[in-house]
Amino acid sequence: MSLLDKLDAVAAARKALLPEGVEVFGMPIDEIYSSTEAKIGDHRILFLGTNNYLGLTFAPECKQAAHEAIESEGTGTTGSRMANGSYIGHRALEHELADFYHCHSCIVFTTGYQANLATISGLAGPGDVVLIDGDSHASIYDGCRLSGAEIIRFRHNDMADLDKRLRRLGERSRSTLIIAEGIYSMLGDKAPLAEIVELKNAHNSILLLDEAHSLGVLGHTGQGLVEETGLIDEVDFITGTFSKSLGGIGGYCVSNHPQLDQLRYISRPYIFTASPTPATIASTRAALKLLRDGTQLRSQLWDNVHQLYSDLQQLGYRLGPEPSPVIATILDSPQQALALWKGLLENGIYVNLILPPAAPEGSSLVRCSVSAVHTREQMNFVGQAFAKVREVLSK
Repeated sequence: MSLLDKLDAVAAARKALLPEGVEVFGMPIDEIYSSTEAKIGDHRILFLGTNNYLGLTFAPECKQAAHEAIESEGTGTTGSRMANGSYIGHRALEHELADFYHCHSCIVFTTGYQANLATISGLAGPGDVVLIDGDSHASIYDGCRLSGAEIIRFRHNDMADLDKRLRRLGERSRSTLIIAEGIYSMLGDKAPLAEIVELKNAHNSILLLDEAHSLGVLGHTGQGLVEETGLIDEVDFITGTFSKSLGGIGGYCVSNHPQLDQLRYISRPYIFTASPTPATIASTRAALKLLRDGTQLRSQLWDNVHQLYSDLQQLGYRLGPEPSPVIATILDSPQQALALWKGLLENGIYVNLILPPAAPEGSSLVRCSVSAVHTREQMNFVGQAFAKVREVLSK
């Protein structure tokens, strides 16, 4: 099979899942009105699939900071962090993130994906082991592949399975990197961090926690699962992204291990990628302050989360295991998921359709992302739309 034939096979598999003429993935958003509303075609829609957990993409402080950075520093750096791309703002943001986590140091990356790619491939290498949760994000899998380390998966949030695999490694557990996520992006459940830490310590391993979906969401100041559990001092490396609660694009790694700074000299994604734009850095710095002080935003977010989770539960939808800003309805087939997705869009609500193999355990998902800036009226509207679509589909 030629290279192009392989792509034709991919197209055929995709076509088998989706009806002709239905554009689900990469649908263009024609106009953006606010953090929660936009226009697709001729229809005004409510965003319920953007990971904009605190709604900061339209925060006046963030927009103003971005404007000022463009005026003073231009549109881009045109160089990597190792070349000419470390502006004063990049270093300032690193200091602010390190201070936010009360950590020794921080490295800022151009994307959250690269934060995992660079950190994992820099920490582990041939002869080492990476133990990852089976539901890990693609960036974690790809970071492991780039590292050249042996990759071992444990069943999702199954601590007995993690313990068994660590025991089998014997002395090799000392050169093992365990990776978990604060909130998992598909079903919205949290890692059992206390148990993971206990096993990490018992086997003398290193722990990396990806807080991409829990930053700004969990903990009094929004640090994430490490703050909610009080275990920040037990986690060796924390990675995260600017593209969820911080409303921009970029990523970071923080740690109390002084060796973190050595990753700047060996991590290929850091060395060979142009650094984030001045506007991105400036808006992220403004957003970080809003996030840190945003206890009221988090309170409103969780009010919205509990309302929607409860509404969908009462309607009989099968959901992820616990309330979180990621609320997934679990369907048995791609056809069922597509019908729900289309029904919601026709009722003015944009959500994410997740089909195999991206969805865990062969299921299909309609995935909602709740925001702090969704109003009570909007959340009521969402519940009513889910009820209306369920009634139509049941017939």
